[in-house]
Amino acid sequence: MLPLARPLADPIPTGNLRTLERKARGCRNCPLWRPATQVVFGDGPPDAVAMLVGEQPGNQEDIAGAPFVGPSGQLLDRALQEVGLDRGRLYLTNTVKHFKFEQRGKARLHKRANAAEQEACRIWLAAEMLQLRPKVVVALGAMAAQTVFGRQFRVTRERGQWRELPGRARGIASWHPSAVLRMPGPRRETGYQELVEDLGRVAEAVGAAGGAAPRG
Repeated sequence: MLPLARPLADPIPTGNLRTLERKARGCRNCPLWRPATQVVFGDGPPDAVAMLVGEQPGNQEDIAGAPFVGPSGQLLDRALQEVGLDRGRLYLTNTVKHFKFEQRGKARLHKRANAAEQEACRIWLAAEMLQLRPKVVVALGAMAAQTVFGRQFRVTRERGQWRELPGRARGIASWHPSAVLRMPGPRRETGYQELVEDLGRVAEAVGAAGGAAPRG
């Protein structure tokens, strides 16, 4: 069984990660591909012990074609460094693979993918999970957490709690880095420290599983 909360309506694509990415570039399951620059597929080694699942690409991810390279990615990198996790040994991806936005003059303002768009993209996350079979799944943000743990899951009350997942995997949820950046005033530093605490738990689990063990 896959560590996803709901059954999939469409068949899961097959192939290694490079093949899956190539297939995803041709995905037309929802209209998000039309205005987006490109698919933003997952990034990381095929033997990664831990998979970090975000929500959807932002403007800089859309341009670069890689996940977590904008401001939220920089904050995530800082948090990973604090707990000694090597990003290069993790697999980072998103629930939705295309950037959804509203054009305002020259600016492209991020918009949340709706339920149908999220559902259309779940086959790609499922394919990534089948290929990697991660021992640790980290859901960053509400969209990712509800995809992995179910629609009733609330990051606000269940953040930082381990859950057993199918396939002998363990899952945990935390704030999405972009949510931390949007937090006002002192709450932002608190939110960041909570993200660091949760990633510290991930570092311990990954080290115990023989993966990207914490450094020094």
